[in-house]
Amino acid sequence: MKKIDKEQYLINKLTSKYIGDDAAVIGNMLYSMDTFFEDVHFKRSWMDMAQIGKKAMLVNLSDAIAMNARPKYALVSVSLPKNIENQEIDELMKSLEDTAKVYGCEIIGGDTIGADKLHLCITIVSQSTYPLLRKGLQGGDLLAFTGVLGQSKRDLERLMRGEKISSDSKFYEPILRAEFIKKSRPYLHAGMDISDGLFCDTNKLLDTNGYGFELLADINPKIGLSGEEYEMLVGFSPENLETVLAIAKETDTALTVFAKAVYNDERFSCESHHFKN
Repeated sequence: MKKIDKEQYLINKLTSKYIGDDAAVIGNMLYSMDTFFEDVHFKRSWMDMAQIGKKAMLVNLSDAIAMNARPKYALVSVSLPKNIENQEIDELMKSLEDTAKVYGCEIIGGDTIGADKLHLCITIVSQSTYPLLRKGLQGGDLLAFTGVLGQSKRDLERLMRGEKISSDSKFYEPILRAEFIKKSRPYLHAGMDISDGLFCDTNKLLDTNGYGFELLADINPKIGLSGEEYEMLVGFSPENLETVLAIAKETDTALTVFAKAVYNDERFSCESHHFKN
């Protein structure tokens, strides 16, 4: 029997037909939410308030960007520790707003509560007439990922050892591929953002579509298991390879084709980044 992690077990208990993608698609509107919790996703000793606000908003905007949607509104709920200073709150909120505005998104409300730690929950309302879904992969499609993977896991491990990392690390500031997704959408059959690692998220995409894979390039586990990358995993026909590569070059997006969707039961070995049984 296949063992599922607690996150997937919880999701399986829900019955809505809108569940299954990075965001719920209802008409031409998309709804998504992610959390960003102290001592789960970050430590305050690792990041200043501006970095915390920026990453919290980026990881939430990633769901909309991954689905070829335009973020419009955000609802932000924050739990505030008693020892947080007003200046820190100012820095946090300015960073949240500034980051949202870069993508045309407006914070329209939310909630606050006192707590022992700094936690953020953000809901994004976005819009798309041509969303990119996880469902739609076809037999023989090529699987590819954007960017260079592995830095997030490497730098997280450095932080956990008490070391310093570069201020422009992707652990602090994920890169969202809005332009690449927008321009390549007509040629993509399926896609999702890479938040749980390339191996785990490829398995999710294959499970959704009922395929296995044939590996076309060796993937180092340090790359395949690096979570919180927020790069893109996409599937497309080999006939569109040159076109997609041209768009990647035009948008200055590294693109690596690593596998092909085929009819077998092959899956990558991966470990949940959420819960361990």
